[in-house]
Amino acid sequence: MGCCTGRCTLILLCTLQLIAALERQVFDFLGYQWAPILANFLHIIIIILGLFGTLQYRPKYVIAYAIWAAVWVTWNVFIMCFYLEVGDLSKESDLLTFHVSQHQSWWSEHGPGCIRKEAPIAGMVGLESHSYVSVVGCAIEYQYIEVMHSAMQILLALLGFVYACYVTSVFTEEEDSFDFIGGFDPFPLYHVNEKSNHLLFKQSYLPA
Repeated sequence: MGCCTGRCTLILLCTLQLIAALERQVFDFLGYQWAPILANFLHIIIIILGLFGTLQYRPKYVIAYAIWAAVWVTWNVFIMCFYLEVGDLSKESDLLTFHVSQHQSWWSEHGPGCIRKEAPIAGMVGLESHSYVSVVGCAIEYQYIEVMHSAMQILLALLGFVYACYVTSVFTEEEDSFDFIGGFDPFPLYHVNEKSNHLLFKQSYLPA
């Protein structure tokens, strides 16, 4: 019963993580945040691997998922520090875009209540594509939205790590107990048949 409960809980957590990762991936694509896009892609792959390992009773896959969960917590702590500008980090930098562009989080212009205003830059005639963009009226600043996303990812990853360790220990115990009673003997039937044939062979040569 405990194995089923832990296994089912881990399956549920992996499903929630997969949904949250796909949602985050969409908004990171809209904001051209290349570093988070790559991290989310790896995260989705590992979640699928962990889900497969949980469903198919593969402890090695679940262990890989647990290790990645710890890495994922570290990454999201960094993202929180980045948007909260801890130390020398600045949310205005192009670190998350690999210095390829000056794009910021999609939420910086499309957050709840945000009103986006564009004004042409003075003295640049004929360059209609160049304009100054100002955003006003945001109910929540975009950095706090990103921090809440990361906090949710950390919570799910920590729960996933705990349950992955528990499920792995249960799987390992079951494998050990099954191996102890000969469940993994590759030739049990062969040995029984060999002994039976040997006895019959000896009986056939007994003197009448």
